[in-house]
Amino acid sequence: MCTADVSTDGGAATGGANTTDDGAAGAPSSTALNPQQVTISIEAPEVLKPPKKTNFRRNIQWILTPALSAVTGLIFYYHGPWYGVASLYASIIALLLVRPGWRWFYIAAVTTPRDTVALFAYIRVLLFIKRQERKNVNIGDIFEANVARQPDKLAIVSESQQWTYRQVNEHANRVANVFHSHGYKKGDVVGLLLENRPEFVATWLGLSKIGVITPLINTNLRGASLQHSITVGQCTALIYGASFRSAVMDIAKDLPAHVGLYQFNDESNQEIVASEGLSQGLAQQLNGLLETAAKDKVAAGAARADHHDKLVYIYTSGTTGLPKAAVITHSRYFFIAAGIHFTLGFKDQDVFYTPLPLYHTAGGVMSMGQALLFGSTVVIRKKFSASGYFSDCARFKCTVGQYIGEMARYILATPPAPTDRNHQVRMVFGNGLRPQIWPQFVERFGIRKVGEFYGATEGNANIMNNDSTMGAIGFISRIMPQIYPISIIKADPHTGEPLRNDKGLCERCEKDEAGVFVGKIVRGNPCREFLGYVDQKASSKKVVHDVFSKGDMAFISGDLLVADERGYLYFKDRTGDTFRWKGENVSTSEVEAQLSNLAGYKDVIVYGVSIPHTEGRAGMAAIYDPVREVKVSQLGEELAKSLPSYARPQFLRFLRRIDLTGTFKLRKVELQQQGFNPELIEDELFYAQPDGVYAPLTLSVYERILRNELRF
Repeated sequence: MCTADVSTDGGAATGGANTTDDGAAGAPSSTALNPQQVTISIEAPEVLKPPKKTNFRRNIQWILTPALSAVTGLIFYYHGPWYGVASLYASIIALLLVRPGWRWFYIAAVTTPRDTVALFAYIRVLLFIKRQERKNVNIGDIFEANVARQPDKLAIVSESQQWTYRQVNEHANRVANVFHSHGYKKGDVVGLLLENRPEFVATWLGLSKIGVITPLINTNLRGASLQHSITVGQCTALIYGASFRSAVMDIAKDLPAHVGLYQFNDESNQEIVASEGLSQGLAQQLNGLLETAAKDKVAAGAARADHHDKLVYIYTSGTTGLPKAAVITHSRYFFIAAGIHFTLGFKDQDVFYTPLPLYHTAGGVMSMGQALLFGSTVVIRKKFSASGYFSDCARFKCTVGQYIGEMARYILATPPAPTDRNHQVRMVFGNGLRPQIWPQFVERFGIRKVGEFYGATEGNANIMNNDSTMGAIGFISRIMPQIYPISIIKADPHTGEPLRNDKGLCERCEKDEAGVFVGKIVRGNPCREFLGYVDQKASSKKVVHDVFSKGDMAFISGDLLVADERGYLYFKDRTGDTFRWKGENVSTSEVEAQLSNLAGYKDVIVYGVSIPHTEGRAGMAAIYDPVREVKVSQLGEELAKSLPSYARPQFLRFLRRIDLTGTFKLRKVELQQQGFNPELIEDELFYAQPDGVYAPLTLSVYERILRNELRF
């Protein structure tokens, strides 16, 4: 078995560097899945209704509507109101049986329990947010209320530290008083570059108490990307951990002179070394400043943040370019944390486990928000470990676990262990549990409920799967769609550009039809507001106008989703990732899932590449297999059993190293640019022969392809 270390540190996972003990990318052959058993189809052939039947229904409706109205009126006149009401009810039933038809009643019956639970949860969220808005409460206010109620309860637990609510609040007050005394005030921006630890949360919480905005910077960034994150966030100061000193010093001379530097050390007496050419001068040692600051309360002269003020900036993963800083206000933080709390039925006494980076929304808001807002205990980890996931849950008596991206696949690929079921986890929630491994994951680890969610940090179109329907990322109510105004609209799968009708408006997709997911924008409503990025130009690209009526606006996700008859939503692909080959659209995510299963849960990246003299783009798969466990001779035959011919990769690349984002997303831009040119690529390359068997792609074969002597 090949194991590849996976962590949120560093872009690459290369057999042990910058990682914990594992994060398995391979699995024993005995655990390989039969693709015919796990393939889940979310598309169904379109059912065309005969025109005559449609016209017949319409004609019947035209006849029945005035007839039933007339009869109802006569019954009211001759028999009184009670008979009239009964007749009116019968008339409505009769009309519904004609249009939309009896099928509507069946769908309503089977989805009403799901929709009712979601509706009551949504009402609780709205009431919770409205209460905080009316009182002009910020995050610090509600956290201090929890401190007063349970000062000695554990708030944040890590591998080496256990902080009570009192300790978190005292550290936050110290931070607030230090920066207030240094002249920082409401509206200023102080960046934070720190690993997962209790001080991370207490630091941005303390800054928020004096109205300072904190960009939460991705700890994997270096060089130009790190400098960009600091400057695009308009930071006036930067707090960084001692372990990131060299990364900061490398770019410090290129930062604006007014950016103050504060180093947080693991040891309070740790020395700070000056950097040559640093215009800011020597960085200040934050530990010493904190030790002398008041801890009981924030200085009286400090301005407090209002409910709708900016709280933090959270950066996008940067899979398609430089990171963008998304704006999170206090009200937005309330909505995200409370939304998932009430929708998935979290309990205040739950103990949450998140090995995710706290600089992203999933770990830093969805999980950590349960402590700050609802008084729960949150267990964090400095680096994700696949083999340590459920052993940590057992050790800390966690009841709710969190996952994201490819994390569930790494956990599933680990060898069986006693803690697989010897834990108290009743629910896992997250984003990215693929349907191809969903049943194996919940069966092996004894998970009773899965709360899969979907959403973007900057977006307003956030959905959740509240009933553990396998593969679904959420749903749109079929009987009450207007309650939560989200839609799937018709769009070009390659560009994501909405397709418009002759009136210049967008059109909703039918069931089983893939389209782009959008959320209606309502200004002033924290549930429907689109706050966007700090960069307003970048924000404008995520808004589509004149959606269903002239003048309306919606956030456009850039993701292709599909809805089934019951309104369950399934992720299809990223727009731009779908490519066309042999006259068919190929979904990269579906091919990746199937190929990963066949390769023993290894990391797989699928993308389209251009072949000279050939229409469309051919599929190419990059498989992370540094010690070459995958048997290429058998792969072609196995793919033929699980994928249609047009979806099978024409080229294979076996990677010796792989780049992951902090949220365990795979980067594919550079791979796509390199194509299948053996002169540019040191990794092993293969191409599909006419019989489907893969053969080595040598330079001579490559040249034959360029001359159109080998055709696909």
